[in-house]
Amino acid sequence: MNVLFLCTGNSCRSILAEACFNHLAPAGWRALSAGSQPTGQVHPRALALLAREGIAAQGCHSKSWDNLPAVPDVVVTVCASAAGETCPAYLGPVLRAHWGVDDPAHATGTHAQMDAAFLAAYRTLRARIEAFLVLPLEDLKTDPARLKAELDRIGTLVGGGAALATVEPQSASASCSGGACC
Repeated sequence: MNVLFLCTGNSCRSILAEACFNHLAPAGWRALSAGSQPTGQVHPRALALLAREGIAAQGCHSKSWDNLPAVPDVVVTVCASAAGETCPAYLGPVLRAHWGVDDPAHATGTHAQMDAAFLAAYRTLRARIEAFLVLPLEDLKTDPARLKAELDRIGTLVGGGAALATVEPQSASASCSGGACC
């Protein structure tokens, strides 16, 4: 199964998700990441966080969705539409879900506060990826509506480990209509 994590710049959240998914996923599963307007570089704090977590980041680079090496089975957008961020719309015939995460690249404050923003984004993404990977996917592959419902439910999880909680889904805004992007 190929999973595409999609955001606008492909420099932080989607990169964290790609690397984390590939670190945790069983053989035969692969994550990709891309952006609708890639920045061309991975944020240094994202790379530093992955290194601290013992997750390989080789091959992770900011790239456009125009030149993906594989067709995704599932597309997960990670933009924070509730924050007014424009959510890219992947138009291919795939299952879509939205797992909004605040962009840690916009964090301000001390170095510790900025690192904490990256860690919070990573923990949320990791918790969601772990929840995805324990789904009964062999059963769900034949029921796309049920798989979509599970992926949407997972998109409401925040935190990590014992701190895992559910939040209310983000309301559809002008920047994310709940249609093509998720």
